[in-house]
This record gives sequence, structure tokens and C-alpha cells, in this order.
Amino acid sequence: MTSVTLSWAPSASVTSLPHMQKSYDYCVLVNSQQNYPNLCAARESMRKEIDQKQEKKERMRRVTVWPILKEWWWQQWDTFPEPQSPSSSLTDEFSDLQCVCQGTESVCTVSELLPDTQYYFDVFVMDRLNGTSMAYKGTFARTHEEAQPAITTLREGELRWVTFHDRGSNSEQFFSFRPRGWQQSGLLTLQSCHGGEKVKVTVSSKGQVLTSQAVGRDLVHIWLQGSPSYLIHLEREGTPTGQISAATDLALPGGLMASVKMQTSSAYHRRGVPSLPSTLQIKSFNRLRGCNSVTLAWMGTEERSLYCVYRRKLGSREADAGGVSALTAPCLGPESRSDTERVLCKYFQELNPRRAVTTAVIGGLEPGMAYVFDVYLMRRWGIPIKYASKMVKTRKEC
Repeated sequence: MTSVTLSWAPSASVTSLPHMQKSYDYCVLVNSQQNYPNLCAARESMRKEIDQKQEKKERMRRVTVWPILKEWWWQQWDTFPEPQSPSSSLTDEFSDLQCVCQGTESVCTVSELLPDTQYYFDVFVMDRLNGTSMAYKGTFARTHEEAQPAITTLREGELRWVTFHDRGSNSEQFFSFRPRGWQQSGLLTLQSCHGGEKVKVTVSSKGQVLTSQAVGRDLVHIWLQGSPSYLIHLEREGTPTGQISAATDLALPGGLMASVKMQTSSAYHRRGVPSLPSTLQIKSFNRLRGCNSVTLAWMGTEERSLYCVYRRKLGSREADAGGVSALTAPCLGPESRSDTERVLCKYFQELNPRRAVTTAVIGGLEPGMAYVFDVYLMRRWGIPIKYASKMVKTRKEC
């Protein structure tokens, strides 16, 4: 992207010289305009370029009332002649050349170039003793363009599972989103599915970073407003050695392979992030627990929302083990559940947050069996909010 390596057939004038004699050498010139047939043409072009720069400086100096002190100092410094070395008489003929490579080597690497730019290269053999030169046939090359990251366009309301395949080191992915509507507002919701990994999201627009924060097990809501498009950068930092397998086992029950769960959606009539329940715990009432039914309660919000309850019957081994292995993974949403596991969906709203408690009686259960219940807060915008799984066992005898 920023360098070009050149090589050419050595000149007999250089190779036939005794080792101690150095009257011949190469000079490599580079420019972005054209190749030069001889050294005179190259010099003439350089002089024109210097004159144009000098003329531009003079125009700027006329406009500026007070001269810049630094520029004045260097002007004064340049008025003092440098001491001439004994060999300078041999090099005066070529002293004005800006050779990027100079010497007797027939290989040259030109660095500090611009990416995706065409450059022209000329090689000259210079006889410093007689002040003459000979030109090789010039060539040109275009530097490689900078590697642009792949940017995935997110569709309206799309729920995306982002997977980082390179588990041993840092990895990143880029996404773009354009909100609909003249308000240009939207909601970005994220949730990490790996407990032992560090994931960071950075949202920017027109090259300016709007927010940057960590993404954990809890839902992250980022309000987007005021820009026609947004660039979303997800970066997964490397997991320390020895913790990968343990974190993966805990975070990926049921074959879940995503690192981050993400959704973007336009919010036409909203003015901010939707309200969340005060707690995501599900409560079961022991007194109301029967052989064929259980009663569950959970906190809602002041907004009218849809709540769906799912159940999953546990086997004897899962019920005896209990703990984390029996619970549903935090990232598994209703889209990953079977329709046969859904037992009910209900709307609920309570303007007083302290009284925003709703209950549901789940029937049709088997006596003496353990069940895992999951409640999802279904929203028009953002990822459905999953409450903490609750394991309840029905009574054997009633």
C-alpha cells in the first residue's frame, strides 16, 4: 500500500569499476506525473514544481500581515553558506536531484507512498566525474488500495446473530443501518451470549463516534437519532487462555453458537429508549402450586406490552441436577423456541411502576414433574426481553 520495490539490470559502467573507485552510481527518481526520457527533462520538471511552490508562498506572504517567526528564522539560517567539502565539486552537477535511492545497488525500495496512487519511476546512471548521465527506460506502478472492512447492511427489524469465528484473538465486524422516516431515529439492542468474553460496540456517524460501551449478558439499548446512517462496530477482545472452555460451556447450552445477539429498528413515534421492568425475576407461589398447575408472577412496565410464557418439561436427570444446566440460555429468545412450548401470551399495562405486577396460572401439567418456565417481554422495537428462568416442580399428591 505504501511502498514499491524496483530492480534493474546492473550497468556495465558500475560493475566494471574497481571497488575503491565510485565515480558512477544510480539515482532513482519518483513522481506522480510521468516518466522522463533523460535527466534534463526530470530537472526541468522539478524546477517548475519548485517555482510553483515558491510563487504560492509569495502569494500567501503578501496576504499575511505579520510574517511567521519560524519561517523568518529559517530564511535567516539559509543565508549562511554551508562549508564546502573537498569532494563537493564532483557532486555539484547532481546536487539538486532528490534521489529516493542513490548508490551502486541495482535494487531500490521506495517507501512512504500513498495507497491507491500511481507513481512513475526513473533510474539514471550518473557519471559524477564527467557530469553526464544515461537513463533506463522508465516504469510505473500503482500502490495497493487500503483494505476496507466488509460492512453488512442491517435490514429494518432484523434480528441478527453475530458470531466471531476466531476465538483466540481480537476480531471485529462492521454493520450499517439507515433508519426510516424523516425523524431519522432508531433503536439498537444488543446482548452478549458469552459470559467469559468481552465485547464492545462503537456507533459512529460521518466519522464521528457517538457512543462506545461494553456489551454484557444484560440487554444494551442505544438510542439512534439525528443521522441518516450509522456505522456499528462490534469488537470481541481475546479471551484469556484457560477460560475459553469454561465460559463456552456455561454460555452455550442447547448448541447456541452466536457471540452477540443484535437488532436494529426504526422508531417512528418514540422519543427515547423503552422502559424496562424493575426486576427480571419470576416468582412462583408455593401455596398455589398444585399437581396440574402452578401460579407465576412477574413485573411489567407502564407501557402496554405483550408477555409470552413458555414451559419446558425436565427429565429426571435434569431435575435432579438443577442449577445452570437446567435453565434456558439468556440468548435463546422466542424465535428459538418451539410453538408447542408456548402456553400463553397476554397484554399488560400498569401506569404505577410499583403495582406493575401480573400473574398467570399455568395448567395442563403432570404431577410430580419439574418444569422450567420462561417469560418474554415482546416489544415492537428491540430484542424481546427474557426474564430469568424459573424451575418449578408440581406436587405428586393433592
